[in-house]
Amino acid sequence: MTADRTTAPRTATRRRIVAGAALAPLLALAACGYGSDKKDDTTNAAASSGASSGTSKKLSASAVKIGYFANLTHATPLVGLKEGFFAQELGSGTTIKESVFNAGPAEIEALNAGSIDIGWIGPSPAVNGWTKSGGKSLKIISGSASGGVKLVVNPEKIKSLKDVKGKRIATPQLGNTQDVALLNWISEQGWKVDATSGKGDVSVVRTDNKITPDAYKSGSIDGAWVPEPTASKLVAEGAKVLLDESSLWKDGKFVITNVIVSQKFLTEHPDVVEAVLRGSVKTNAWITANPDKAEADANAQLEKLSGKPLPDDVIDPAWKSIQVTDDPLASTLQTEADHAVTAGLLEKPDLKGIYDLTILNKILTAEGKTEFGNAGLGS
Repeated sequence: MTADRTTAPRTATRRRIVAGAALAPLLALAACGYGSDKKDDTTNAAASSGASSGTSKKLSASAVKIGYFANLTHATPLVGLKEGFFAQELGSGTTIKESVFNAGPAEIEALNAGSIDIGWIGPSPAVNGWTKSGGKSLKIISGSASGGVKLVVNPEKIKSLKDVKGKRIATPQLGNTQDVALLNWISEQGWKVDATSGKGDVSVVRTDNKITPDAYKSGSIDGAWVPEPTASKLVAEGAKVLLDESSLWKDGKFVITNVIVSQKFLTEHPDVVEAVLRGSVKTNAWITANPDKAEADANAQLEKLSGKPLPDDVIDPAWKSIQVTDDPLASTLQTEADHAVTAGLLEKPDLKGIYDLTILNKILTAEGKTEFGNAGLGS
């Protein structure tokens, strides 16, 4: 059983919690695989939320370095850190050191350098990190989120899917998760685009999400295949959702965020990895049970990290389109990698061994939940 989040009607309580966000400008956020900045923040595990320790047993590491993005598709770390679920599982003897990234490649570099031990990241950077290291740098140890990606367009220029031909469509970065998805979709329409240059029947314009809204307003792009909350920001500016990527996948689910760990850290500190994953599983279950409070928590964390919360007309639709889940959705990772190969952006990778779900499934079994498979890509 997954911890997929179901949404509830917005309540008056939730409105009071985030009322101050309504007039705030959009936080310009990056998603999987683009941007370059990193922010470090060291917090005491037990003190970070005022929560009491969930374990009295001293773990094998005095600190764990966690990386994630200031992005709604990284709701698990945003909410889990604020509510103290990770702190409770780690106990007072293990400090959490946070690093906030705008870029998947930068997070992989940090993992390889030992600057982080565990991270939340998108599928394309995870696959690239695995292949470039010859399968030695990381393991995917859990899922975290599905969905939250849309093709949004200028309704005056694009009224149907066939109208996308000949138009300028933005993606966050060459070869990132959304870029690969758009290139694959274009190919399925029978259109041709050079993957590297982005030139062809559709002009694929690689544009950092920080400036995509301005590019849309200026008319330099006609639409964008982007993750949340950028998609909802464009809608707030008058764009229309032409296609939700979830409609292209079986059961409407595809991996957008994984949990990865350094293989070295996994070998040396499996007890710490288990504590973090217990916190992740508990966070996802709590988000499912408390969607409005979780949404407010995520927005509060975004405000803390950037000084700007998301306004209601952006965060509400964005939040609804994302599902948190412990399921790594392993078969969709292989499919996304195959799409990158077809687009000419990746040589066919050998992903066997990229998953190690041993600890996750141990936790799920202990809670009476169904284990998840690795689609033949386990060790």
